[in-house]
Amino acid sequence: MPDTEYVVLLDEAGNEIGTAPKSSVHGTDTALHLAFSCHVLDDQGRILVTRRALDKQTWPGVWTNSFCGHPRPAEPVVSAVRRRAEHELGIGITSLELALPLFRYRAVDASGIVEYEICPVYTARTTDELVPNPNEVVDHMWVRPEDLARSLEATPWAFSPWLVLQAQQLDLFRQHRTTVAPEHRLVS
Repeated sequence: MPDTEYVVLLDEAGNEIGTAPKSSVHGTDTALHLAFSCHVLDDQGRILVTRRALDKQTWPGVWTNSFCGHPRPAEPVVSAVRRRAEHELGIGITSLELALPLFRYRAVDASGIVEYEICPVYTARTTDELVPNPNEVVDHMWVRPEDLARSLEATPWAFSPWLVLQAQQLDLFRQHRTTVAPEHRLVS
């Protein structure tokens, strides 16, 4: 079956330089590409964290932000965020806001696979009941931001590196942050 999902490749300045099949991008020498992350809150101010499916190529079974993904070529990032909310969690989102427009990271997982992304970070709200896609999410939990901030600080290894880094920069967690775990600093 041919690859049908493509990602947008970027140069170091963040300019589009082409596309590549998503399945070919994540490896030990991952090219810089465009992605996004989204943190979803409920009416009680709790944030949704999800545990990545066990057969995900990168960081399988790791707790992470609500959802993330890659815009398709020529797809506006906001459209991609809404598409992935529906695909991964079966929800619609409201109050979508760009929280970290210039977030960028490079991280290597235990298998040697590299994530290297310019990854705008969004926050959103939902009142929908979750219907997680088992190919994407194996577990989920609604938590108070302050509880998540404490967990991220105490056990950063239990979470995706992008969640740890985003939490260090997001206003949502700013009042609860005290230190930066050295193993989760940005790598260039």
